[in-house]
Amino acid sequence: MEGDFFMFGLICSILAGVFMSLQGVFNTRLSAKIGLWETNTLVQGIGFILTLAITMFIGKGSFKEIGSANKLYLLGGPLGSAIIFTVMCGISKLGPAYAIGAILIAQLISAGLIEAFGLFDSETCSFGMNKILGIGIMLLGILVFKWKR
Repeated sequence: MEGDFFMFGLICSILAGVFMSLQGVFNTRLSAKIGLWETNTLVQGIGFILTLAITMFIGKGSFKEIGSANKLYLLGGPLGSAIIFTVMCGISKLGPAYAIGAILIAQLISAGLIEAFGLFDSETCSFGMNKILGIGIMLLGILVFKWKR
């Protein structure tokens, strides 16, 4: 049972990475035609409509409980707009592979710090030398990936 949860989480995480890369490229190409903030507005609007429809049919939570949630977590909405904006800027200036590589490293460092300090109600996890070495290897990987002869 626990292995099934791990595999499901791993598959979802892999798909998230693929979806993020595709969305970043699609948004960047669309923004070249209609504008960066126009693309962000369109993407967020379409996402809202789709999510609202899904919530109406299969949502199991309750918006009534929002009063008991930490208000800081409502920043997820503005962060979504900032993510779309910064991903498009990165991809347009660096190209998809280099930008997504830098994004992945920043995500890993941020997530590691969140876990290391137990921020935002996360379970504390040590951020030792092996994780620092792993990040260093990823940085080296990006340099090798972009290295031209």
